[in-house]
Amino acid sequence: MEVCPLWTRTMQNNDYEDFEPAEVPRPVSAVGMELFTDGLEQPPHRHREAQLILAVRGLITCEVAHGLWMVPRQCALWIPGDTEHSVRCAGDLEVYTLFIDPELACNLPAECSTFSTGPLLHQLLIAVTRLPRLYDAEGADGRLIQTMLDQLERAPMGNLHLPMPTDPRLRTIAQALSSDPANRTTIGEWARIVAMSERSLFRLIMSQIGMNFGRWRQQFQVMFAIERLTEGASVQTVSFDLGYESASTFITMFKKVMGQPPGQFLAARRNAVCSATPQQSKPQVITTMIEARRALGL
Repeated sequence: MEVCPLWTRTMQNNDYEDFEPAEVPRPVSAVGMELFTDGLEQPPHRHREAQLILAVRGLITCEVAHGLWMVPRQCALWIPGDTEHSVRCAGDLEVYTLFIDPELACNLPAECSTFSTGPLLHQLLIAVTRLPRLYDAEGADGRLIQTMLDQLERAPMGNLHLPMPTDPRLRTIAQALSSDPANRTTIGEWARIVAMSERSLFRLIMSQIGMNFGRWRQQFQVMFAIERLTEGASVQTVSFDLGYESASTFITMFKKVMGQPPGQFLAARRNAVCSATPQQSKPQVITTMIEARRALGL
């Protein structure tokens, strides 16, 4: 049996371009990496295996047909198999990715979801990336994977999800808010831009998004804020970037949406990472975009 962990094999061999999770003859394959980059983007793609992405450091954003999902520190993103998705990474990354055969995922969500990972699940996910490439699926290795899946099924769901519409008129608005979260165009002004009555636009947003326009715009702002704060920007800088007259007003909005002010939110993430991640769990360092894309299954 080959005893070299998959994540080590993937990053030390010269066949990064040829790596495909489906080629590993086991129901789970996994990889861990560190990547120092100003950003990594990948257009929509899909694969048969379900994918679980654990972010220990940095920020990962994933877009599917009906939503934008954010994976900050100490969270994991679940992407069901054969789901078309695009991926964007920001900041210095430490990330672990698991590819799981759909037959093992029958008790996990059928749609994209985020999970909050406590210390036990965190370490189980990393431990799975340390298994041999051809691990013993019927022995202790297989039991470890099943324990990980059991804990994942019990993990609390996160709320870092931004609903995205399918209607082309609402997609126009979404694209504008995504590119400029400080946009203050009112719903009445948007109604004129997309050639609808304000009442009709209000109803369309509620039916496709499940929230009113003001809350939807706040969600864009919070997603932007978390990304910028994760990169190291100050609360004051982010609040001004979003067009708020004062940092306190921005903090109030953030707390209303996330349940915590931004400083407390980030501190909780940092503390969780420090308590859950021993120094010896650091993965290999990836230095090229090809390595990163292959490691993420892109």
